[in-house]
Amino acid sequence: MSALPPSQMRAMRFAVQPEMHQHISTETRWDALHIRADEVAALAQLAPEKGVRSGKELTDRFTEIEHWQVDLAQRGIEDLDALMKAGLTALETLVERGTDTTAPALALWREFYHGREAVLSLLTPRPAAA
Repeated sequence: MSALPPSQMRAMRFAVQPEMHQHISTETRWDALHIRADEVAALAQLAPEKGVRSGKELTDRFTEIEHWQVDLAQRGIEDLDALMKAGLTALETLVERGTDTTAPALALWREFYHGREAVLSLLTPRPAAA
């Protein structure tokens, strides 16, 4: 999901907002991620995405998959949340300095895109073992 090792992603996840970490629903976090992704897309000079799965649609799929898949999907969403918050903070600094944000925003958007695809791949029901 990320070029960073899991230990660093976990540290980023808890460092962003440790007191609110457990109080944000997966559905809300997913929807907020896509709001931030639209901000990053604008800085990367990309058009906003259409047809993105809502948080409600995402969590509705949780009833169709195994518990371990739900757990990994939630961890992936938390990782993406931490990545996007840190990345947007860095991009805002560049904007304040008057620096072109196209290339770094595109890199962040690609990281988000591939991370999101990894999370969505977890939502596929797995066949039962024979």
